[in-house]
Amino acid sequence: MILAIRTDKPEAELYLINNGKFASEIKWEAHRELADTLLMKIKELLESKNITNNDVKGIIMHTGEGSFTGLRIGTTVANAMAYSLSIPIVAAKGGEWIRSGLEAIESAKVGDLVVPEYNAEPNITKPKGS
Repeated sequence: MILAIRTDKPEAELYLINNGKFASEIKWEAHRELADTLLMKIKELLESKNITNNDVKGIIMHTGEGSFTGLRIGTTVANAMAYSLSIPIVAAKGGEWIRSGLEAIESAKVGDLVVPEYNAEPNITKPKGS
């Protein structure tokens, strides 16, 4: 089972893919509650198919471009999950992100990380001298 995660826009998306076919999905209006809801929604998705974290064999993370906070939360959760389960994770983007992610995961290595791509430079600190 492959878990696909998209958090770059207000509506977050999770998909379970089994043998190249969609097994289940959850979409919800996450907005500013993404940090509070993402892990709960992953658990809900897995439980809907009566599977556990250990049944997930890889993660596809949509890495942007998009929301700075949404991408950071999503990639952090995805990287932590891949690391803790010792499974591969791949970055994907564009309209066919799941398809390209499924192709990439075949040759992905355990221990790799994904990084988000933002649609603008992060603006989270004050300029020096302010």
